[in-house]
Amino acid sequence: MKVILASGSPRRKELLEMMGIKFEIKTSDVDETLLPNLSIEEQSKRLAYIKAKAVFDEIDGDRVIIAADTLVVKDNKIYGKPHSKEEAIEMLKDLNNSEHIVITGICTISEVNGEYLEQIDCAITEVRLKYILDEEINRWIDTGMAYDKAGAYAIQGEFGIHVEKINGNFYSVMGLPIHKLYDMLKNINK
Repeated sequence: MKVILASGSPRRKELLEMMGIKFEIKTSDVDETLLPNLSIEEQSKRLAYIKAKAVFDEIDGDRVIIAADTLVVKDNKIYGKPHSKEEAIEMLKDLNNSEHIVITGICTISEVNGEYLEQIDCAITEVRLKYILDEEINRWIDTGMAYDKAGAYAIQGEFGIHVEKINGNFYSVMGLPIHKLYDMLKNINK
């Protein structure tokens, strides 16, 4: 049975490897525009689902597709991946010295021995950043690592020095709620 990660995220790849899962990578090219009238949780689950479904539909045979999507939210404002240095600075200044939530939607779609199963969930983690000086924000952005991350930061690695506390799952903030994924994988072809 093929296990396929529908993501080019190096962090999601690293987490699946950490779990000891043998997998292939096939990215999806879906429109990630948020839809009106959906809650933030529904948005993250929907995005994970459409990524998984796009890859599932391209492959035959027994397979498990894993997809995820991470959103950073503060005061009902969604922070995606920044497209410029100015946008990254603005995001980090908004998140600076305050709490926000990170929502990671996760979806598995599987077909094993003719049994089709869709599983969709999300994990919500509260994150508090301590006060970050402007020069620290600029130094982080100058590393180039802010641009492929929702909210312009990564909890793991160098930026972690600015995370004061979290309430929830660390790996969900990294981009893959492995505790939920593990349970989903156990449900496949019981």
